[in-house]
Amino acid sequence: MKLKDIRKHPELEDKKAYENRLEKYQLRMLRLQQKYHQKGLRAVLVFEGWDAAGKGGSIRRLTEKLDPRGYKVYPIGAPRPDEQGRHYLWRFWQRLPAPGEIAIFDRSWYGRVLVERVEGFARKEAWRRAYDEINAFEKLLTDDDCPVIKLFLHITKKEQLRRFREREQNPYKNWKIGPDDWRNRRHWREYEHAIDDMFERTDTGSAPWTLIPANRKWHARTEVLAQVVTALERW
Repeated sequence: MKLKDIRKHPELEDKKAYENRLEKYQLRMLRLQQKYHQKGLRAVLVFEGWDAAGKGGSIRRLTEKLDPRGYKVYPIGAPRPDEQGRHYLWRFWQRLPAPGEIAIFDRSWYGRVLVERVEGFARKEAWRRAYDEINAFEKLLTDDDCPVIKLFLHITKKEQLRRFREREQNPYKNWKIGPDDWRNRRHWREYEHAIDDMFERTDTGSAPWTLIPANRKWHARTEVLAQVVTALERW
């Protein structure tokens, strides 16, 4: 699996088609949440992707109809001072779901092999070792009947630039864009290599990756819902 293999998908025909598909999968997601709550089941959803790929918007549509008592969303940034100096997985252990709960990670432990690798925040031997540590961590969860659903939202470099500029010009969105985003963009090629390595090393039978073409927001949002619902219904 590599980024270049991802297939393009056309935009949904019109807004009505988008809303119908969205509602259909949101209701199925609500039924799944009720089932997980009643049976004391757990699930972990992992969202990764390029900056401005639409992770937050997809998560909002995913959770829009859900009971807020039955899920938690964790936006992951740089570790806090009390988290530094501990094993990088420690802070994620603290956020694993309780019985009957779904935990949603907006970025995740994969930061170790992506941003920490590319930006030099982790030593080479540390991020190389992390692939096996992550696989073991996820297998521990899936062996304990806690599915780990991993999605990567992919946009082109050209589309990212368009969204960055839109954010800068929109007073309601410019808080989403900053120097770190532009710095990361300058390392696009290095991130491509890191992402492909991540897929190759961590796309496992128990916790596979799902790639979502995200240049078209309507498609990405409904496809995320469809993939999550389908994966959870299989458990």
